[in-house]
Amino acid sequence: MPEPPNNVHMPLVVRNLTLRFNEPEENLRRQIARALEIPVQAVRSFGVIRRSVDARNHDDIRRVYHVECSVDGDEEKLLKRGRPGQIALVVREKLPEIPAGSAGLPQRPVIIGSGPAGLFAALLLAERGYMPLLLERGQDVPARHKALHLYYTKGQFDPENNLLFGIGGAGTYSDGKLYSRTHDPRNTYVLETLVRFGADPNILIEAKPHLGSDKLPGVCRRMVEEIRAQGGEVRYGARVAGVELADSANGTLPSRTLRAIVLEGGEKIPASVCILAIGHSSRDTYRMLIKAGVAMAAKPFQMGVRVEHPQAMISRNQHGPLADTLPPADYTLVAKNAAAACSTVSGPDMFSFSMCPGGTILPSNESPGEICTNGASSSQRDSSFANSGLVLTILPTAFDNDPIQGIAFQQKWERLAYQLSGSYAVPAQRIPDFLANRRSTDPIVSSYPLGSKSVDLRQMLPDPVIQGLVRGLPMLDRLVNGFCSADGILTGPETRASSPVRITRDDVTRQSLSVSGLYPVGEGAGYAGGIVSSAADGLKSAEAVVAAFAPLKK
Repeated sequence: MPEPPNNVHMPLVVRNLTLRFNEPEENLRRQIARALEIPVQAVRSFGVIRRSVDARNHDDIRRVYHVECSVDGDEEKLLKRGRPGQIALVVREKLPEIPAGSAGLPQRPVIIGSGPAGLFAALLLAERGYMPLLLERGQDVPARHKALHLYYTKGQFDPENNLLFGIGGAGTYSDGKLYSRTHDPRNTYVLETLVRFGADPNILIEAKPHLGSDKLPGVCRRMVEEIRAQGGEVRYGARVAGVELADSANGTLPSRTLRAIVLEGGEKIPASVCILAIGHSSRDTYRMLIKAGVAMAAKPFQMGVRVEHPQAMISRNQHGPLADTLPPADYTLVAKNAAAACSTVSGPDMFSFSMCPGGTILPSNESPGEICTNGASSSQRDSSFANSGLVLTILPTAFDNDPIQGIAFQQKWERLAYQLSGSYAVPAQRIPDFLANRRSTDPIVSSYPLGSKSVDLRQMLPDPVIQGLVRGLPMLDRLVNGFCSADGILTGPETRASSPVRITRDDVTRQSLSVSGLYPVGEGAGYAGGIVSSAADGLKSAEAVVAAFAPLKK
């Protein structure tokens, strides 16, 4: 970093400043001065860059802040003050500058799938002048709303237009969690882009940003409008039924090259570049790609149940006397070694996944005659229920290291759940009854929109999951008082936390190991998990296309 002129003050980051819950944020100025050991008047300006709540001590709940500030003083000396790691110079992470390549594109690039990976890839390519064609097998927002209404009220399931397929993919009706464990400058760009298209600006500073299933459809719709305004095309009801490949002319790897995309009905779209963002539930597409010779591998995936409690109980445990004042509480729980006896086919730990405070359990099947669960919550998180996945990691050895058998493994339990239920009502059981190995006899009320059916969940779960739950649930009860009470309901199965398939790609070119011109991305390719990391993965492959080819529109 070049040395700044003597009269220029570099902004600083001061981390982990705390205020009592009801203190005004202006008091952060005094906390900054104390951390830097300077007079309060030397703090010229500050802004919050991260905000969270520390409710571990119910008698002294605090808000925790990271702030960016501009102060008078010698930055070199100031950097040595405070607790280790508390003070640092501001580092602006920017997206890499990608100059356009020179190779000519014989056709516009095609993106298959409009989930986070596909939507962000299409947006970047459209804004850079590549006029992409985005193909989505489902429908736009109004048509998805109508299909879901028919499903919830009349049980009429549409396999091409549902909670998984349609604009925005599964993420459109998910909880809208926007935090990621990856440290990629693209993550900030993703959040800033969501704000640009209508998301709450608070997602830029909250430690656990959340958008809400009621806000995501509008954001997705506005992104589509921008893609079209920049010369891109978005087509709905365009299910990809095949890919046309040719042998590589030079006889080198990858051994085949992409020539065209074939839609259901026979329409052939010439394509030499395709970003494959199919999501983790396009099982028919996986099978088609394997049959066409696209290289894939089996990978671990998560499976379990979705647990539901009264939100008031979770908030009382997590927030104590401020339960009614703070936003609905969440949790992150791990039952260590809960399935250690099954470690040859599963990871030993059981853990919570996609916790939805003030949320709803939703169906996430893409085919008729199957049941699987997911969680969602609106921006207000105002449901009286809290739900979360409780999952274990299923290793590829459980399905013979075969990606297609991994899909079949998931479907086996989803179909069994439907058979046990006898309808699309979710199979359910109270936690004490599950642990005692007896069916719940009293009525079970759940947030699931299609109702619930009391069943013996042990009949529709693999042994590693059963053992993990039997050992792990009492561990979680010690972490959250009342977790295993009769108020705790298990539903399931939860099978779509991640994909059992990885569409293998080259680390450098980001293209398929077997087909040049094919760029697998996102959760469906097995390289991401969640909205932000999937969007960032799509951006990286779009950048690779930009770096290789000249734009179609100046």
